[in-house]
Amino acid sequence: MKRNQREGIAVKQPKTEKERAEVADTCRLGLKISIPMLIDNMDNAVEKAYAAWPDRLYVVDKDGTIFYKGGLGPRGFNPREMAQALEKMLGK
Repeated sequence: MKRNQREGIAVKQPKTEKERAEVADTCRLGLKISIPMLIDNMDNAVEKAYAAWPDRLYVVDKDGTIFYKGGLGPRGFNPREMAQALEKMLGK
């Protein structure tokens, strides 16, 4: 049995950007995410451009330049490395 099934998570694949936003909002609320959250268009252009699947952490500066690109998650997540990149970007 898949983890989502065990945990009672059932989400239909969104067919519109509105549906995708609703799924993302449900996730945001359920996980109590307080940081800004963005969703991709239905053509998944951002996912394709950044190779963000399955999960990947990025630090993007105010000009849109990728300052840090983490490994594929969740095993590739390195919060300490990301924090160091944030500090460097912010000049701390």
